[in-house]
Amino acid sequence: MSEPGEAPETRYDFDFGTLVLLRRLVERYAARHGLTGRDLYRFVVAVNEITTNAVRHGGERGRLSLWQTGGRLYCRVTDNGPGLARPDSQGQHAVPADSSNGRGLWLARQWVNRLTIESDTNGTTITLEATPSRPDHP
Repeated sequence: MSEPGEAPETRYDFDFGTLVLLRRLVERYAARHGLTGRDLYRFVVAVNEITTNAVRHGGERGRLSLWQTGGRLYCRVTDNGPGLARPDSQGQHAVPADSSNGRGLWLARQWVNRLTIESDTNGTTITLEATPSRPDHP
């Protein structure tokens, strides 16, 4: 998948032991690139849900890339898991309250401007897009 002007500025390999650190790094990066308040919180939580899913369901590790272009902030999470059945339909509907899992993709979709999924038997790539409410501040 290619986004306009894609040139990842930051890449991190992660696993279960580095998820907390990764969340802090994403928060700092997003704040430096214009996300604030509720938008910052929601982006960080959305990314955390996707990275946690990569660890739990996608081969116990993944790679995260962050970049900013055209006034938008992007985050791509890639794993080497078995892939998702019907990726375009994943996370489109709220999960019943009594379900023990399945909320991560739905929540992430609600809290970013756009979320795209590419998936096959070699793994899954999820890209999240957020639009800062103020210009980029390096």
